[in-house]
Amino acid sequence: MNEYKLPSAKEARFRRKTYKAPIIYDSVLLTESQKQLGVNLKYHVLTYGCQANVRDGEVISGILENMSYTFAEKLSDADIIILNTCAIRENAEKRVLGVIGSLKAYKRLKPDMIIGLCGCIPQQEEMVKMIIEKYPIVELIFGTHNITSLPKLLENVINTKKRNVEVLSVLGCIYEDLPSVRQFEHKAFVNIMDGCDKFCTYCIVPYTRGQQRSRKLEDILKEVNELKSKGYKEITLLGQNVNAYGKDLDQGYTFGDLLEKVSDTGIKRVRFTTSHPWEFDDKMIDIIAERENLMPFIHLPLQSGNDEILKLMGRRYTSKQYKELHDKIKSKIKNVSISTDIIVGFPNETEEQFLDTMKMVEHCQYDNAYSFVFSARAETPAARMKDTVSITEKKERLQRLNKRLGYYSKLNNQKWVGQIVEVLVDGVSKKNPAFMSGYTPQQKLVNFSYDNAEIGDIIYVEITQGMKNSLNGVQVHLGKENHE
Repeated sequence: MNEYKLPSAKEARFRRKTYKAPIIYDSVLLTESQKQLGVNLKYHVLTYGCQANVRDGEVISGILENMSYTFAEKLSDADIIILNTCAIRENAEKRVLGVIGSLKAYKRLKPDMIIGLCGCIPQQEEMVKMIIEKYPIVELIFGTHNITSLPKLLENVINTKKRNVEVLSVLGCIYEDLPSVRQFEHKAFVNIMDGCDKFCTYCIVPYTRGQQRSRKLEDILKEVNELKSKGYKEITLLGQNVNAYGKDLDQGYTFGDLLEKVSDTGIKRVRFTTSHPWEFDDKMIDIIAERENLMPFIHLPLQSGNDEILKLMGRRYTSKQYKELHDKIKSKIKNVSISTDIIVGFPNETEEQFLDTMKMVEHCQYDNAYSFVFSARAETPAARMKDTVSITEKKERLQRLNKRLGYYSKLNNQKWVGQIVEVLVDGVSKKNPAFMSGYTPQQKLVNFSYDNAEIGDIIYVEITQGMKNSLNGVQVHLGKENHE
């Protein structure tokens, strides 16, 4: 493996306090041969994981289309398939490895097909070595830090018929002017930063994404204004910890300042994810409460309701501090909905400690939650902790937790029955093709009957039913629908 550029867990842990990430404009410049490489060829990108991965997938698709590839609806029609991966939990890795195995059949029928792997899985030192050894059909491997190297790497694979691997463990750059094939034409993800310096003891993200680095305010606003001019109605500001935005720039502005400036663009809906409770300040709360186009939806990861476990997790807040922040958000932001993340079965978590998490759920009564059994990630401190709790007990606790979370999710949704809400229309409902679906400002999924609604419209819907995971309703006309 010496001929390959492989990641290093030791290097991935390194941080430099004085580091200023280089900003690279026009970050994907193609040679004339690269521009023609995909003529009469097709591509397909399979993306797994978080919104940051989705945004990376849009960029990968943009690069490939600039190289003259066209999109293949069916995997069997593709000449190149790229798996854009997530490593947050073991199940995510197993799923991707299973997909690679299933692609062998396509490769046998089409020997010239190129199968690529990128994202967070190859950023892990042992994982990428295992893939190189056991999955020879994967001929193109790159990481989160070098998506812009895709044209060069792909050209090498095609010209040399040899595997190309380039996965860097570096502090990271800021890439601007990236080509994109956006997933939607009415709502978009906008990266405001990348990387994370929190190093929660269970989390692989700081190792796979590098040091925290924020985009310049003017570059973010330029992207938002361009999206608005193209008719986009909603943007979601993305970062591993958006609350820390700007702290690495030393230019005196915070995430609250950014929210205010983005709101000033006049785009109709602004969301953000993910926020860390430790740095969720009053300015953020106040500006969300004041501005109509800042959506009243907060994702506020709890992880555990027990102080000892929170300390072992490296979360930097107590259950009391979390509860006070939750209550402040609820009291100041009208009709706000709050979702969360919870890990069950952190190493040596006792029944009493788990019950503290249940107590927090009783207090917060979340609108939605993502709950998981602890998954050890190689190279993280939590993976080295000895654990006395059986997987059977952990799964039983997760069932109890999910039952309670589901109860409050349904209860909160039922509160909307009889109310008229604004919905940004996404498309035909997955549950009923006669209905359309979209989201309220509170990020509530609504399936509704309609007589005059198109994708990208913001319409009014009267809610008729509240279930655990969604709402049902019927379109109503109040004279202010937005059919731009």
